[in-house]
Amino acid sequence: MNRMSVGRLLATWTFTAILVAGFGFDAGSQVAGPSDMLVAPPISGVDAGPARPLPFFYDIYTFRGEGGRTAVVAAFAVQAGKLESERVGDNKRYRFSVTLVLADTVLRSVTNRSDTVFAELPRRVRDEHLLYTHIEVQAPPSHDIQQRVTMIDATKAFVGQMYSKYTPTPDYSGTELMLSDVALGQPDALTGWTRGEATLALLPTRLFPSSAFDVYYEIYNLPVGHPYTTEVTVERVEGISGGTAEGREPVHLHFTGESAATADGTLPELRRVGTSLEEGSYRITVTIEDLRTGKTASRSRTFEIQNSWRGATMVPAHQVEPRRG
Repeated sequence: MNRMSVGRLLATWTFTAILVAGFGFDAGSQVAGPSDMLVAPPISGVDAGPARPLPFFYDIYTFRGEGGRTAVVAAFAVQAGKLESERVGDNKRYRFSVTLVLADTVLRSVTNRSDTVFAELPRRVRDEHLLYTHIEVQAPPSHDIQQRVTMIDATKAFVGQMYSKYTPTPDYSGTELMLSDVALGQPDALTGWTRGEATLALLPTRLFPSSAFDVYYEIYNLPVGHPYTTEVTVERVEGISGGTAEGREPVHLHFTGESAATADGTLPELRRVGTSLEEGSYRITVTIEDLRTGKTASRSRTFEIQNSWRGATMVPAHQVEPRRG
């Protein structure tokens, strides 16, 4: 996952309005109620202590949305040892909040959402154990989006982090053959991000285990009944940590089928990559070919395999309700 160097420290009493105020225009919140609600409300009796950052990992995935919009999914993950915890019997309770802000600098509009996360784990869980969650918004496509993701510790005040970068929100409303982003997750997920009949436990792409993982993507505008092929390629690349691309040959997986796209032209696919990979950085590329027209579409995503896997727990996020007077 991305962990940008421009991360900024936030306090637990930060308002969503503060997050968007720096853009210089009004916010249209995607959460119920006004956009000036608390991201992480102050908690009575919480030890404020000195301010400190809260490093976390995240990925952004985009898919075709409703009414010409784009579905933007933010996947968050944090190591348990980076959070403050409360003792509950023989367990530890962790609380944190996550926020996604998409600011269109041309249309001068903002889409945002804030959710809270609660997790209770055995006290023996290692500090490296990951807690991960996700939130989703519907946003208009744009080439000029400033993206801000925030995580704040809800147990201890003045602990949090925000990462920001400029990135486009793609438009999937056209008629050409297209692919969504490629999303990766733990296999056999029982809970997680749900899209139609697929459920994916979205993992941070910087911290993947070496075992099998699921790959989810959507094909757009492949007419019903058209035969097509899918090629999934996994190849070694130079990593952030300085690793080389040398090593094993690329893995190629081939599939054939006939389009059974829905009425809006969407064809979802959930694949399993069962090949164990050595520690290092990789690129996964999905390529689709319409065998009737010869048209192709392709999307890629990089990820890292970590042999020192300490486990992960998927924790549902709960949407922040507006404060009432």
